[in-house]
Amino acid sequence: MAPTPHRTGSEPVQARSPLRLRLGLAICGVVWGAAAAVGFALAGYPGWAAVVAAIGALALVDALLVVRRIRQGAHYQPGRSVPPYRPVEKDPRPSGRRTRGRR
Repeated sequence: MAPTPHRTGSEPVQARSPLRLRLGLAICGVVWGAAAAVGFALAGYPGWAAVVAAIGALALVDALLVVRRIRQGAHYQPGRSVPPYRPVEKDPRPSGRRTRGRR
């Protein structure tokens, strides 16, 4: 069984995921990629139409992956009962000089 992740104490209690923003941007990429591909194809530039169609296809794949992640739901987040990590303690050696071994 994997160890329980601990809170650091600095994360917000109700953090929000940026997945909906990423989905919106991916949908914009799909729309603009399709529109540009049609526009370049009608203007007689098949190379550019293929490039922007490929970009639109990548945006579509990204949108599908984001939808899949959103449908998976929330993942485990430690609750308030899990204590935060202790602060990192300072290095006891004096700064500026590093010791390699005994002399």
